[in-house]
Amino acid sequence: MTFDETRRWTRRRLLETTGGLLGAGLWLPETALAAAGEVKLPPMKASTEVESPLPTPQEPDKRVGFAIVGLGRLSLEELLPAFGECKKAKLVALVSGDEDKARTVAAQYGVSEKNLYDYKNYDALKDNPEVQVVYIVLPNNMHAEYTVRAAKAGKHVLCEKPMANSVAECQQMIDACRAAKKQLMVAYRLQYEPHHRATIQLARSKKLGALKLFSADNGQNQAPDAQWRHKKALAGGGALPDVGIYCLNAARYLSGEEPVEVWGSMYSTPGDARFKEVEENFLFTLRFPSGLIAQCTTGYGHHESRRLRLMGSEAWVDMDPAFAYSGLRMRISRKSPEDPKASDTVERSLPQSSQFAREMDHFAECVQNNRQPHTPGEEGLQDMRIIEALYRAAREGKSQKLEAVAKQDAFRGPAPFEG
Repeated sequence: MTFDETRRWTRRRLLETTGGLLGAGLWLPETALAAAGEVKLPPMKASTEVESPLPTPQEPDKRVGFAIVGLGRLSLEELLPAFGECKKAKLVALVSGDEDKARTVAAQYGVSEKNLYDYKNYDALKDNPEVQVVYIVLPNNMHAEYTVRAAKAGKHVLCEKPMANSVAECQQMIDACRAAKKQLMVAYRLQYEPHHRATIQLARSKKLGALKLFSADNGQNQAPDAQWRHKKALAGGGALPDVGIYCLNAARYLSGEEPVEVWGSMYSTPGDARFKEVEENFLFTLRFPSGLIAQCTTGYGHHESRRLRLMGSEAWVDMDPAFAYSGLRMRISRKSPEDPKASDTVERSLPQSSQFAREMDHFAECVQNNRQPHTPGEEGLQDMRIIEALYRAAREGKSQKLEAVAKQDAFRGPAPFEG
């Protein structure tokens, strides 16, 4: 019996022994499975179980091409591997001041050597149609320059947080992209993460009741070396703009409000060489128009801690860890609907794909559809306004009033695409 005969016999036997069930949807031609660009499979689990959706990636030639600018730890450990999970974004170019490193990384990820750039020939990106987006992953003081240059080269820009070292630099970036008619997005990865999206929905749907208090801590113990984050000229500050910004941003996007008054204090351990130029610890309080109070801490000299809790009049939700790249855990506590003498605290578990893949795919889809990103430059600018006010509060020892903003989500674009 030939191989073809065996294959026909096997298929016939399968049809016979399953009573034709395969012909009713379990044996479908590939063209039917791929209808509308999606592969569909029959359910594997009972309706009582969570069924994971199948990925629906776009064809490679339809995806948006990204150039990663800066090959430091975040790029190598998180961003480059994340392209393997992307559905709409693809890696096409690298920019680095280290030629050997760039060639090594390019070989690892299949990037053509013709798409390798350094900081001197960065502007030549304008002649490369494969690159539609540049993702800037450089020290904070370089964000403004390389965003402006990218916009002039006709490229959309995704920029790491903090957006820049000053309000003036943020505005310069916004103006440059607007003049070039190019999109600008700040990489607030957690605004695209499922647990944070779910917490936003709990808060906005009033399922927590009236929002009363928010607390958050985000910090880590920094290595005792001369890294750029310890240089004020490069980083703009210490723990506050680097990791404290996650607490600040979360208080804003979970509530949808903007603070009207802020307090801040900072402290550094005397004699610690890491903190000659930047602060070690920063504690801050935000007061919002609705009465919500946020109390946050951030530090560079303690064991890693990344947690938050949003407390409402009827329930609270917390995450611990809340700001990590993976492994987020979420709990919700409220009065038990079954026993008025008891409280129910439940853990909600949601799919945890790469946060960086989610944010890059969001921006890719915004570029494809000419739609404003959820976290545009204005969102980063507002955080920098508040950070500057917090530093003033700490220096002067008194609270700082901020201009009231009535509109909810005033500095954000449309909600992220689901998926």
